[in-house]
Amino acid sequence: MDRTTALARLRATAAAGRPIIGAGAGTGLSAKAAESGGVDLLIIYNSGRYRMAGRGSLAGLLPYGDANAIVVDMAAEVLPVVRDTPVLAGVCGTDPFRLMGPFLDQLGAMGFAGVQNFPTVGLYDGRFRQNLEETGMGFDLEIEMIRTAHDKGLLTAPYVFDGDQAAAMTAAGADVLVPHVGLTTSGSIGATTALTLDDAVAAVQEMRDAAVAVDPDVLVLCHGGPIAEPADAQYVLDNTTGIAGFFGASSMERLPAEKAIAAQAAEFAALRI
Repeated sequence: MDRTTALARLRATAAAGRPIIGAGAGTGLSAKAAESGGVDLLIIYNSGRYRMAGRGSLAGLLPYGDANAIVVDMAAEVLPVVRDTPVLAGVCGTDPFRLMGPFLDQLGAMGFAGVQNFPTVGLYDGRFRQNLEETGMGFDLEIEMIRTAHDKGLLTAPYVFDGDQAAAMTAAGADVLVPHVGLTTSGSIGATTALTLDDAVAAVQEMRDAAVAVDPDVLVLCHGGPIAEPADAQYVLDNTTGIAGFFGASSMERLPAEKAIAAQAAEFAALRI
């Protein structure tokens, strides 16, 4: 599916007053199930593979594998089983060993409708983040990746972490902006340190307002931190202005899988001879 068709669908959903729902998929089965449930976007990146292997999502930011090679490998599992939903590739825009333009061309030729910036240095802070910025591996490279993808006709749905980044990514050509408020809570490998829902509401609203000041037509979704369950997403939608929907990764596949498998196993374990 091309950017024009995908974006037209998303805008039609928003215009109809329905939330746009994006889902991370770490396996082909996750993608099939999410599509069956009616999501509007699918996104695959290395953390999806790690979380469905029982590791924390932040494994995707550590040196356990080549993130861009992993998303290409995952494509062979996911793309053939998705029938009619645009699929985005998580791209490590700071990868110093890849020519980004040709790599984006490769992703488009494989059948990806667009890209998201993941793994992202936006999840790093403190001195380590400062040193990444100082040594040529900063968030600006992710902005440039999104700009290049936009110029190549790919749908772009970048993560952002503050108002300045929201404005910069929108100016670079973001079609869908995803304010990220931290590692998702809940479950066996979720975060326990996170913003409150009310703090998340304020942060999402600030990033949305910064984005629409640059482009009033940008679609803004919420993601992460305490926004772990449908009721949490509803709370954010009810208490913000102009948020068009929700993007779930752990919320969409890890948490449901943990609950459903544990419950099913418990029922079998309760059988009597």
